Amino acid sequence: MENVHVLDHPLIQHKLTLIRDKNTGAKDFREVVKELSMLMAYEVTRHLPLEEVEIETPMGRTKAKALSGRKLGIVPILRAGLGMVDGMLNLVPAAKVGHIGLYRDPKTLQPVEYYCKLPADVQERELIVVDPMLATGGSAKAAIQFIKDKGATNIKLVCLIAAPEGIQAIREAHPDVEIYVAAVDERLDENAYIVPGLGDAGDRLFGTK
Repeated sequence: MENVHVLDHPLIQHKLTLIRDKNTGAKDFREVVKELSMLMAYEVTRHLPLEEVEIETPMGRTKAKALSGRKLGIVPILRAGLGMVDGMLNLVPAAKVGHIGLYRDPKTLQPVEYYCKLPADVQERELIVVDPMLATGGSAKAAIQFIKDKGATNIKLVCLIAAPEGIQAIREAHPDVEIYVAAVDERLDENAYIVPGLGDAGDRLFGTK
């Protein structure tokens, strides 16, 4: 699918199996989500531009490659997205972190922003929006729009597992946003949970029900 990247690295797929398992407890779940996020960040940042710099090694001067100053930002969708931040920061520690929180209005059923704090220079940054599950796509679609309204123009969406319905929703609303996932599952059930999925990512991360 155009603008959808399924990351099939063996380590990513193995760790995804671990967090799908209902017998994986909260502590191990958090640790594996962190590891998965770091591995996915490696793939998401593959395109970052390089420049040639001159350095001095213990053996003399040489020209070498370095990142050309592209500014990154990581924006988790609260609350489950928080579980993916530390893993990504392990790989790109200079990235700034924003946060966006949404809830669904019980009458209109539309997502409403209740918290949004982004880096001041958001328009200059490549933003990586993270949320473990892309189910209906409603929250991610709204979050991306809120971020665009703040001036961001370069946005990627990174999720562990997606449903086809969620991918379609993002592609229709935000065709300019690249989507990175570890798996595209079968469908949504009648309660909008991804099948086979892994259950409620937030509850499994934080030990809540």
